[in-house]
Amino acid sequence: MDGINCPTSIGSWFELSVETEADDHTDPTASPLLHFGAEVRLERERLGISRHDLAAKALCSYSLVAKIEAGDRVPPREFAEACDRLFPHSGGRFVRLWPLALRYAFPPWFRAYVELETKATAVRFFSLALLPGLVQTEDYARAVLRTGRTTGLDDLVTARMARQRILTRERPARLWLVVAASALRATVGGPEVMRGQLNRLRELAEVPTNRVQILDDAKHHGFHSPFGILSFADGASDVVHVDGFPRGYLLAEEGDVEQARDAYDLLAAMAWSPNDSPDVIDSIMKDLS
Repeated sequence: MDGINCPTSIGSWFELSVETEADDHTDPTASPLLHFGAEVRLERERLGISRHDLAAKALCSYSLVAKIEAGDRVPPREFAEACDRLFPHSGGRFVRLWPLALRYAFPPWFRAYVELETKATAVRFFSLALLPGLVQTEDYARAVLRTGRTTGLDDLVTARMARQRILTRERPARLWLVVAASALRATVGGPEVMRGQLNRLRELAEVPTNRVQILDDAKHHGFHSPFGILSFADGASDVVHVDGFPRGYLLAEEGDVEQARDAYDLLAAMAWSPNDSPDVIDSIMKDLS
């Protein structure tokens, strides 16, 4: 892992843009997204199932089924699971194809980070102006990504929500978040969206294996960039992500990683205790108009 310096980005409002390569939509081998859609259509038609029926079973719209089959939308995992339930001989094929289709939602420069994040056993983030993507609600994420006027907004939101599965899988990654109070006070998407986001953060703070700490805005002036640290099982080295414009970057050299650990320890020491976080979040929520 030494020497990695790969452009990527986690939570910034200018973050991602879906690839817009000119794929041949008549060729199902042109991309994993087109292959997934073609497999759904072939299996559905072979069994004589209408798009309306598939939409009803997958709890989604007819138009979403049509776009997935055309390779124009990234499928949610729940859609892949519904296909495996509905198509009797799929043998779990669609859930196995789903990660490849999802990967296509991220630009090439972000994929290395996503793959590392999926394997992480612990994630630590320091955030300033916004909450990181890994803890965002769908409405908050949509408001953040819309601000950057990105293309493929629905796919980007789907992909961001899918990343959060590492927090709910059978062996969830441990989350430690140190976030500036200003990020909680910023009314992203309006009061109702922000209220939902703060409730989500409070729920995460109550999970025994998580650590959520709020940092007073007067105490972090020496730290100007959001950053995160990914840790792995089996003694693999930590990797650091630093957010920035227009893209962030990954660092794996031991000196950089050690410096990031020291900075994170200092920020955590300056922040309020994890036990205080729910009360702090409740207090900020009361101020929402």
